[in-house]
Amino acid sequence: MPVSDRSSPASNNLRRRAQTVLWLAPLVVGAVLLLPTWAFALFLGAAMLIAAWEWCGLAGISGQAARRFYLAFIAATLAALWHWSESSWPPLLLASLIWWIAQSLIIPRIRRIEPVEGPRPLLLITGLLILASTWVALLSLHQIESRGPGLVLSLLILMAMADSAAYFVGRRWGRTKLAPTVSPGKTWAGAYGALAGAALVGVLIAGWLGLAPLGVLAVVILCILVAMLSIIGDLYESLLKRRRQLKDSSRLLPGHGGLLDRIDSLTAAAPLYALGMTWALT
Repeated sequence: MPVSDRSSPASNNLRRRAQTVLWLAPLVVGAVLLLPTWAFALFLGAAMLIAAWEWCGLAGISGQAARRFYLAFIAATLAALWHWSESSWPPLLLASLIWWIAQSLIIPRIRRIEPVEGPRPLLLITGLLILASTWVALLSLHQIESRGPGLVLSLLILMAMADSAAYFVGRRWGRTKLAPTVSPGKTWAGAYGALAGAALVGVLIAGWLGLAPLGVLAVVILCILVAMLSIIGDLYESLLKRRRQLKDSSRLLPGHGGLLDRIDSLTAAAPLYALGMTWALT
């Protein structure tokens, strides 16, 4: 019997994901490590505008003019935050952190998701808070003297480790669903794997920073808490997509979906990590 040379849909998707990572990862790492903070702000701002365009879809905003106006408003907000950085950044990060903590109490209780139609303008305010605070969090880390780019990279590594650990541990031992209504694929075992992976990365980060034992413990706890919030960020975007009956936020990244599908965990994790690391290093 001849062997078919057709690849399965799963293997094709895995190949597309790998190909996307091969060009996306060097681009992001290069921007983090090589660009000065002002240029990194522009690079990151462009990413936030792409995410804002996708966010309009989750909010039911389909008109091109309305979407362009929202992007212009986001850009103006980021420019204002850059101008008044010293006074405006910490309150914004704290407000975002409080919002995500509230979501961590709400999302696990959801038992039914009703589809929604039409625009939800209030969701645009939520998007502004989430995207602006992510931009601010990464810049507040990046501008820390000598260690800034490394701190941003450490957060990205932390997210990658938590996501990978959750995937592999969940596949191997996952039985009990974490939030079956919102995201049926996530399990408690996967969540525990993410926290364990985050703890390991926390030890490595603390070693890189040269911290004393008490400082190591603080960073490990911080990384575990950050990983916990990152799960909430993932679940929140899943909730919005399910309400709109969407699989992905867009088709921008082959095999991955949209940019929001790649940074949903980061949007929840970044404010806490930035606040925690700023406190730990001062």
